[in-house]
Amino acid sequence: MSNKTNIAVLLTSHNRKEKTLECLKALYKCILPNDYSLSVFMVDDCSSDGTSMAVASAFPMVHIIQGNGNLFWNRGMYLAWKTAASSQDFDYYMWLNDDTNLTYNGIIELLEIVQAYSSSIIVCGAICSDKNTFSYGLMSKEGNPILPNSFGQNGMYMNGNCVLVPRNIYKQVGNLDPIFPHAIGDYDYGLRAIKMGFSILTTKCYVGICNQNEFLPIWCYSKTPLKKRIKKLYSPLGNAHPYYFFIYERRHLGILVAVKHFLTIHLRVLVPSLWKI
Repeated sequence: MSNKTNIAVLLTSHNRKEKTLECLKALYKCILPNDYSLSVFMVDDCSSDGTSMAVASAFPMVHIIQGNGNLFWNRGMYLAWKTAASSQDFDYYMWLNDDTNLTYNGIIELLEIVQAYSSSIIVCGAICSDKNTFSYGLMSKEGNPILPNSFGQNGMYMNGNCVLVPRNIYKQVGNLDPIFPHAIGDYDYGLRAIKMGFSILTTKCYVGICNQNEFLPIWCYSKTPLKKRIKKLYSPLGNAHPYYFFIYERRHLGILVAVKHFLTIHLRVLVPSLWKI
């Protein structure tokens, strides 16, 4: 029987072959303690650009799971996690976006936090842009980015670019909620964990690179035709799909906040000029 500590790395991809290959290349360059091992589970959600074939050729050790083409980020990660947990009782589960390239010491930094503060915490990796400015990671209760410093810091809202979940937390909180197709699932998971008494800490330094999208969803802009604004708002990639956003806010912020934002989201799509861009 192996005495290694096993980490399941979870990814999902759709038609981002080159980014996915770069992500995996950076992952396998990461330093690991001698008694640790990685198993990578990647969902390919019906890519048409040859992602599965390219990954299988370059990284034959990756477990590739085929999606149905309608999973998007959250449901793809849900499937990757479900598959990994069904195959083995891993010590840790690490979420990793396929457009995030870890630094060589990225995993070491994640492990350092969870080992220093106990296995009853989730570690959200601080991610920077190629200009070394915060792009994704952990936010405060007020929604402000928590910049890394010399110690782990507690926060509330986490981006799912690079997250380490210990086994004991997975056993109690469970998987991502597949009711959400794309966005919101990472925030929801963190808040569910906090409600159960767990904490989320960020890393002491940046552990990966991923440039932030500089633009708002196109449904926020007056120059976008109204019909297209409505269509994009209700797209799984719209970042604030009214139905799923309502479920999330009702669950964590209460029915009054959920109803208020349900109305204001529709007001914004109808009259974007009321909001400053």
